[in-house]
Amino acid sequence: MPNALYTDLSKYYDLMCSDIDYRRQSEWAMRAHHLLGNSSKLHLDLACGTGQHIKCFIDNGYDCRGLDIHQGMLDIAKERCGSAHFVLANMTNFILDEPVDLITCFLYSLHYCQSIADLKSCIQSVHRGLNKGGMFCFNAVDKDTICNHRFEHHSVQHDNSEFVFASAWHYMANAEQQSLSIRIQKTQNDERQVWQDTHSMVAFSFEQLHDLLRPYFDVLIFEHDYTKLIEWDKHSGNATFVCVKA
Repeated sequence: MPNALYTDLSKYYDLMCSDIDYRRQSEWAMRAHHLLGNSSKLHLDLACGTGQHIKCFIDNGYDCRGLDIHQGMLDIAKERCGSAHFVLANMTNFILDEPVDLITCFLYSLHYCQSIADLKSCIQSVHRGLNKGGMFCFNAVDKDTICNHRFEHHSVQHDNSEFVFASAWHYMANAEQQSLSIRIQKTQNDERQVWQDTHSMVAFSFEQLHDLLRPYFDVLIFEHDYTKLIEWDKHSGNATFVCVKA
């Protein structure tokens, strides 16, 4: 189901993600695709949001599509990426008109699958949507490494207002779901508005995720470092997965 916070506040989404280096993430995926995938340039971005990653891929010669469950996000993405094709759909169960060569899913968005069953369905949809030698690239967090007391936050000045964005993961032991809490505070002329929501997301260990992917892909796991391709150290709780369809 669409998340109310993203639906109602899509115009603030780019501000919330203003500290993200979209270009570096996108170029990392392109480099991995060139080295490990089939190097062709039909691309789909799952949970594409406002199209920031897609714009980077277009600038590098990719023929892009975007899929998201929030129409407000897609409206902004269409304005940003005029040459791309966008679809309002759920990434847990989608069918493409034609297969693509690279599917990406950034910003831990794969966790928006609500359950392990939905995650399996998403993986099957991705496999079905890729050409032979195509690549699925995404980042993820291992449930067993989540610190329930850690908040990330940053502030941005925009349109004579100050915005403060905060987010935190929370995982209850022995469950297949974790949550992401998001809080947005807008202050203008001493008047304060606050929006907050908690998203239910699928939880898994990297070992579990690898086992889910292995029937469909050759799986490589890399450190969550977009400056270079480094094999995962088997300890850090954030990683980037590269999955190639045989």
